[in-house]
Amino acid sequence: MAESDDKWEGRWDRVKGKAREHFGRLTDDEVEETKGKRQNMLGTIQEKYGETKEKAEEMLKEFESKYL
Repeated sequence: MAESDDKWEGRWDRVKGKAREHFGRLTDDEVEETKGKRQNMLGTIQEKYGETKEKAEEMLKEFESKYL
């Protein structure tokens, strides 16, 4: 497991509300379904925002720099 995965899982309860705020197109259920797994969140962002994997990765890294 990558270090960022550990960060996600270890801080998930604390940051999932921030994820809902930051990624406004995601529903509460969609955020919950990621289960604090970075790769799951990446896929959900990519799907809901209609972005490339690379752009979704940028969006997620921006979130991580603010909240993780």
